[in-house]
Amino acid sequence: MAIIEVTEDEWLRLKRIGGGRDALMFYSPFCGTCKVALRMLEVVDAAGVPTALYKMNINYAGKLRDAWQIASVPCLVVLEDGQPVRKEYAMRSVAHLFTSLKGEGEGAEGP
Repeated sequence: MAIIEVTEDEWLRLKRIGGGRDALMFYSPFCGTCKVALRMLEVVDAAGVPTALYKMNINYAGKLRDAWQIASVPCLVVLEDGQPVRKEYAMRSVAHLFTSLKGEGEGAEGP
């Protein structure tokens, strides 16, 4: 499954209540670290992580940025049943991301 690019409006219309685990990567197109983080996420996706992966341009996501208190990019928000449970700002390694998204690891920060 590929990483799905969504707009804020599309995300807010998704019916994810009771939908399991998702991960939403906030990025900026002019952020070099974001490009590296997205590439790492692509590798995790190719390895078959059992989490639905999405990405969103932070510049057009004011409602979610404020509601979830996104402090900087890149930021990977892990969600359970549509609710944020963890934010990752440091993409340490592909192995760390895979383990974290598989549900066996703990992230850096709570919601």
